[in-house]
Amino acid sequence: MTNISATDVSKLRKITGAGMMDCKKALVDANGDFEKAKEIIREKGLAIANKRADREATEGAVLAKTSGDNKTGVIITLNCETDFVAKNNDFLALAHKVLDLALEKLPANLEDLKNIETDGRKLEEIVIERSGVTGEKIEISYYEKINAEFVSSYIHMGNKLATIVGFNKIADNSIGNNIAMQITAMNPVAIDPNTVPKDIIEQELKIGREQAKNEGKSEELLDRIAQGKLQKFYKENTLLEQQFVVGDDKISVKQYLQDNDKELTVTDFKRFGLGN
Repeated sequence: MTNISATDVSKLRKITGAGMMDCKKALVDANGDFEKAKEIIREKGLAIANKRADREATEGAVLAKTSGDNKTGVIITLNCETDFVAKNNDFLALAHKVLDLALEKLPANLEDLKNIETDGRKLEEIVIERSGVTGEKIEISYYEKINAEFVSSYIHMGNKLATIVGFNKIADNSIGNNIAMQITAMNPVAIDPNTVPKDIIEQELKIGREQAKNEGKSEELLDRIAQGKLQKFYKENTLLEQQFVVGDDKISVKQYLQDNDKELTVTDFKRFGLGN
């Protein structure tokens, strides 16, 4: 039997991220051959990933980060099956690795993120190997980025929800953080009424007409009432029109921004949480 030292096991664990016992067994099975041991661990991850492909991976970590110059921000989600694994330090380290690679490489989309080469392997392969360590389905399920003159990010407690928000000009960090927290808390559908998707507007008008009709309002008043309800929807669900809940809720987000800089406004935002 090949003598496997603790140093060898530790080295393989550092390379693969697998558990100590899994690394020792792989080295024993590979007669001390590191490359073969890495392949054994990879194949174990693939086997578990294939076996659990139809499982729901609804737990995990949602992380956001901005570049050093605050011109770019990214959000990623790394999913697993249980909250127990989601809180594991090795899982979180992998999630941060995905986040850092996303911010460094700025891939065009989720698939390109998965195909980034790092440490001689595709990122998706490294994630699949983690399935072999945890025994759970693990996958990168979400990725978005923003480029703007100034970008802020916010991660809600527990890594379950995160936001990135872009501004038209450089802003104080506290302002950026407050707006990111506003988006996280209030989940707006758009920046302002002009950016609300047409299908959402049509759906809200339809709901407004139906509600007015059910209340017995006359036919000629339905459109006017529906428009009134739409304006209320804008105030509650578009970022700049919302009450500023992070601070003085007697003013709107738009007023808060203009009180600090009359030209400052939001150009884009992304918000994502587990279960979205």
